[in-house]
Amino acid sequence: MHDQPPPACPHTTPAPPKAPAPDLFTWEFATDPYPAYAWLREHAPVHRTELPSGVEAWLVTRYADAREALADQRLSKNPAHHDEPAHAKGRTGIPGERKAELMTHLLNIDPPDHTRLRRLVSKAFTPRRVAAFAPRVQELTDQLIDSFLDKHGAERGEADLIHDFAFPLPIFAICDLLGVPREDQDDFRDWAGMMIRHGGGPRGGVARSVKKMRGYLAELIHRKRADPGDDLISGLIRASDHGEHLTENEAAAMAFILLFAGFETTVNLIGNGTFALLTHPEQRDRLQRSLAAGESALLETGVEELLRFDGPVELATWRFATEPLRIGGQDISAGDPVLVVLAAADRDPARFAEPDLLDLSRRDNQHLGYGHGIHYCLGAPLARLEAQTALATLLRRLPDLQLGVKPGELRWRGGLIMRGLRTLPVRFTPPAAGGRSGS
Repeated sequence: MHDQPPPACPHTTPAPPKAPAPDLFTWEFATDPYPAYAWLREHAPVHRTELPSGVEAWLVTRYADAREALADQRLSKNPAHHDEPAHAKGRTGIPGERKAELMTHLLNIDPPDHTRLRRLVSKAFTPRRVAAFAPRVQELTDQLIDSFLDKHGAERGEADLIHDFAFPLPIFAICDLLGVPREDQDDFRDWAGMMIRHGGGPRGGVARSVKKMRGYLAELIHRKRADPGDDLISGLIRASDHGEHLTENEAAAMAFILLFAGFETTVNLIGNGTFALLTHPEQRDRLQRSLAAGESALLETGVEELLRFDGPVELATWRFATEPLRIGGQDISAGDPVLVVLAAADRDPARFAEPDLLDLSRRDNQHLGYGHGIHYCLGAPLARLEAQTALATLLRRLPDLQLGVKPGELRWRGGLIMRGLRTLPVRFTPPAAGGRSGS
């Protein structure tokens, strides 16, 4: 007599099969990475993967782990701690920055050098100085809207808000802050455009633009040393910390990273934020009513929510384990690259109620869009000012702004650190002459 298997328990329900692991870093993923990040948070919250560059890195996706990792001093910003395999040599960081001798900036160094350089440059981003810059940001915002209306919008009521507005605004603003002469700013716009259009890689647009920027910054530093002004580059040249002046390489690297980090993040914040408002009309209507009533509270909380909901920085910049450690129960070896996925952490249901819901009035919103810890984004006050000014002015001057194409027709730039739209076609009713700048 053969043994019979025990009868199945009538109350036992077979466990549903686990969904297959998602494909990462595809074009489909770039369009909407949030389902993949939800899977990782649940099934593999600290996940080792091979990046498109060939580098293997750990992705940290849960909010609590991400916040802890961002402040963990055992995770260094210095690429020297990465034991690079031969096939991935030089594929971390910003393409071209090594050859251009631009490595000594805040995204690549640890204390005490980080502390010294951050203290010197932080004077440019005090609340008082940013507030004093607000009229210039408003002026630039209105000039750019005037420009695309004059070019073609007044006739057709159409524009590309990335090319015509979100892209040039932060470029011209950070150039003004740095002290780049107006006659040279179009060059910076061209170099920045190469970065966004062509992406990374040792022979990509980023590397070529970095080389051109380095040559220009070296020349500009010499000019500012002979004829300093009231701008950030002049301030870096004059700055000293206990009698120690910045080297020319340090000054150039600082100016470079402020430009590099200060434009694309804000391009994406304005672009992604506008797209989110146009695809959530009830939230956009709330904001317009609030602005029409002269209130600013919803604009301020709204920009923070846009940063959380679909922020400009998808992954925090590179970190490298200086010793063996554990993150989220996962063992990390010394030298391993670690990438904190801000976009995943900021949609973590363990931290945010209804995380996939856009709520401009969300109050409990300690998002990680600008990082956390000693590497918290230095330019966050300026980015907030630019985003608030840009969105408020667009909604005031073009109140019936609508997407010019279906959302699914838009294409996203598939980078590693940043995430933003390639284009953002919009339609609107051209304003009468009285609705132009200053109205």
